[in-house]
This record gives sequence, C-alpha cells and structure tokens, in this order.
Amino acid sequence: MTIANKVLAVNNDLPIRTDKPVHSGKVRSVYWLTEDDSRRLIKEKGYDVAEDSPLAIMVISDRISAFDCIWHGEGGMRGVPGKGAALNAISNHWFKLFKENGLADSHILDIPHPFVWIVQKAKPVMIEAICRQYITGSMWRSYEKGEREFCGIKLPEGLAKDSKLPELLQTPSTKGILEGIPGVPAQDDVNITRKNIEDNFAAFNFKSASDIAVYEKLLKQGFDLISGELANIEQIFIDTKFEFGYVTDAAGNDKLIYMDEVGTPDSSRIWDANEYAKGKVVENSKEGFRQLLLNHFPDPDILLNKDRMDEREALARDNELPESVLMAVSDTYTGIAEKITGEKIVISDDPKAEIIEILRNEYKLID
Repeated sequence: MTIANKVLAVNNDLPIRTDKPVHSGKVRSVYWLTEDDSRRLIKEKGYDVAEDSPLAIMVISDRISAFDCIWHGEGGMRGVPGKGAALNAISNHWFKLFKENGLADSHILDIPHPFVWIVQKAKPVMIEAICRQYITGSMWRSYEKGEREFCGIKLPEGLAKDSKLPELLQTPSTKGILEGIPGVPAQDDVNITRKNIEDNFAAFNFKSASDIAVYEKLLKQGFDLISGELANIEQIFIDTKFEFGYVTDAAGNDKLIYMDEVGTPDSSRIWDANEYAKGKVVENSKEGFRQLLLNHFPDPDILLNKDRMDEREALARDNELPESVLMAVSDTYTGIAEKITGEKIVISDDPKAEIIEILRNEYKLID
C-alpha cells in the first residue's frame, strides 16, 4: 500500500443516496439526503432538529488548498495523509467543549466516521467572522504599508510584526459575493466594518440587528475558550475564522449556531509558545505550508497577486511538490491534532471503503 493510496483526494463520488447534485468545496463534499432519509434518521437517532429539517452527509478530504488553489505531490499524492481526520478531530473536540461550556451548538448532529459528519441545514450568516490576537498576515501587510485602520478599527502606532495586539480584534470579511451593499465591493473575502453589518444586517442574513451582538459574543467566547485550552499545551492562538448560521430545533426555536470548522490549522494560525518566547515563529497550522510555497517558487508574487490567478492555477496544476513537503504538512496537522485531543490520529488504509461500509450498514444510506 503506497502513501498515495492512503489519501482521500476525491470525496464527491460516494454512492450515497441523494436526489440533489453533490456540492464540492476546496476540502469537503456535501451530499443532501432525500427527504425520506432525513426524516427517518431524525426519528431513529433522536436528533434535536425539526422533523422536516434537511440533513446532509459532509465528507472531508485530504486535499490541501492554499492561495485558492489545490496542490498535489509527486508519486500521485493528491493530498496530505491524515489531514482530513486531523481537521475533523480538532473541530469535533472544540465543538464538544463549546457545548459543555454552554456556548452554542454546531451544525454537526452525528459523527459516523473520522472523515464524516451528519449535519443539519443551516441558513449561513454571510460573514467570515475573524478574530485576531496578534498582528501578522494581511493585517501586518496593511499596517506595514502605513494603513492605520483595519475593518473600521483604528490601530495604534508602533506595533511590531507578530506582536500581541492591545486587545482581541474582530475583523470580519464577506463570505461569498454579496451584491448591492453600499460601500462593500461585490467580491468574496472583502474586509468590512461593523457599521457595514449594522446598516445592512438583513443582507448578511442576520434575522435581527440584535443578533450582531450575539455572533460577536459567540466569536469572542469561542476564541477565548480555544486560546485558553491551547495555552495549556504551550500553543498560542494567533487568529482564526469562525462561521455562523441559523437552524431550527425540535421545539421550533430559531438559534444561531457555529458551523463549518473551528480552531483548526486550516482556519487558524497556531504558534508554538516556547519558540515564540525565544523570538521565533513556529507554525502549527497551514500558514507554514503557505510560507513554504512562497519560498519554493521563484516568483512569489504569482501567489499573492489576485490579478495573476491564471498563472497561479497553472503553477498548482503543473508542479508536483516533493513527497517530503506533503509529509511534513501531515506531521504538522496530525501532531497538533494529537496535542489538542490527546488521542492518536490513525491514518486509514482505505478511508473510502470504511465510509461506504458504515453508511450502508449502520445508516442505510447506500443501496
């Protein structure tokens, strides 16, 4: 069995019973269940959702994306061994702690397999909810150019790269392309201010203006909880992205929940605290892979300049990364997952066959 065979790269071809097209993102694929299967599972499993809620199977992959491209390696490696299982394990860990600490529920109803979530349909809030505890990345690049306002927040003079900010900042951006919002360009991932959200809360899918404060509270609570837990294992939570949505529970109540993933190396920067104390940044997140790509190719502007997207896609398509690079990324993901969860990440020999067997035998979702 080669390493390449242990990678789940294609996750949109499972024979799960569905009457809708499979939706594939950069990393996950979503299979919407039939109405009959959704109702059956809600009843059989006792999920706390309205009896007519649409359910989906969400299957993670081991694909790795960076700079809006999917990367691959030599020897037919179409992803990073253990990455999918590591991401799900970390999210599952944080969502469980959120619930235990009374924060909010998530979209996950059940976890049949380390690669699989059964989720309820949520109406997403169209905001990438970003929290920053340190100045780095895009915020630092703007600051270095002389900008002193970021997402409507005034930044003080004299901040140093990678230093801790005076307070935790919430710096939201758009999720998807939103049309017709004054002062907000119709582009994905555009920085926005709190006033943009207040003035157009319905356009961002908030049910009421008062829910803006609810999402901000959940974002801060979630960040603080993860930050505290990471500090216990000598890691620093630098910044992160959360996503939120609305669902209806079995009693008919609308509620704002966490969705997508939280506190993972894909959605966050996590630094080694001991190394940081010595003045060195050691990434335990995808940022390390991004930096590696910037150093690997002779013209890093291709990766940073949105106007060169065609060249960037060609770079990702036509270049096989060394196996050692993808295995180093695997070590980063599985290593931080094992530190966070306290459990070993097992790299399956044939994850697709395992998923099919469980969904056929235990959930009756495959004929």
